[in-house]
Amino acid sequence: MAAGEQRIDKWLFFARVVKSRSLAQKLAISGAVRVNRDKVDHAARLVRPGDVLTIRLDRSVRVLRVLTSGDRRGPASEAAALFEELTSPAPPADTDEQGKSLSR
Repeated sequence: MAAGEQRIDKWLFFARVVKSRSLAQKLAISGAVRVNRDKVDHAARLVRPGDVLTIRLDRSVRVLRVLTSGDRRGPASEAAALFEELTSPAPPADTDEQGKSLSR
């Protein structure tokens, strides 16, 4: 493994995308994760800094850019340093896509 590379299941766990490593493995092999638009089909797929991950979760899709590999599953502040969030925030529930109020 080259410097900065890490298995996707470990990275997802260290970045706190999922609660356990086994859930990270299941997510990776389920086809819900893409790396640079390529569907991941095994948990041993390596990710490196600069890769863009598209992760389909229960009710949302997250797009993350890998900044570095993790050493451990630390606190949330440490996990947030592993990636850059590229997902645009969802509009509030009472507004439409242009930000106009739906309540009259």
